[in-house]
Amino acid sequence: MIDSDGFRPNVAMVIMNNDGQVFWAQRSNNDGWQFPQGGMNTDETPVEAMYRELHEETGLVKEHVQLLGATPGWLRYQLPRRFQRSQCKPLCIGQKQVWFLLKLRDDDVQFDFKTTGEPEFRDFRWVDFWYPADNVIRFKRRVYRQALTLLEPMMTTG
Repeated sequence: MIDSDGFRPNVAMVIMNNDGQVFWAQRSNNDGWQFPQGGMNTDETPVEAMYRELHEETGLVKEHVQLLGATPGWLRYQLPRRFQRSQCKPLCIGQKQVWFLLKLRDDDVQFDFKTTGEPEFRDFRWVDFWYPADNVIRFKRRVYRQALTLLEPMMTTG
C-alpha cells in the first residue's frame, strides 16, 4: 500500500527496558541495525499493525509490553534512489511512520526472531536512548531524531 505521495504507511517501535535502555536490533540480511518497524495492512490501525509487527519481528506480544505513547501523526523519510524499486508501481519513495514507545513489563522476557519464515533480525543489544539516532543508516537519522524527541517525554509515564 503506497499513498498518493509515494510513501508506504509503516509503524516503528522503540522498546525500552526498566533501566531506560532501548532495544537495538541487527538486521538478518545485512550488517545494519535499527528499531523494529514494518508496513501496515490496509485493514489495520497503526496500533494493530504495531502489535502484529512487534510479534513478527521480536516474538513479543501485547502482554509483554506497556504502551507508553505514540508520535502524533506521521513522520516521513525518503529512501535514497538506490533503495527505491523503480520496477514496482506505484513507486515507493519512502515511508511514513507512526512511532510507538513501549516498555517491557518484565526485563527477563525472551525475544524470538523466528516467528516468521524470514526473520527480520538476527541479534540485539540494549543501548542508551539516543544511541540509535547517530548509529542507524544515514538516511533514517533525521526521522529517528524526530521520533526520539517526541517520545522522550513519555519515558516517565510508565
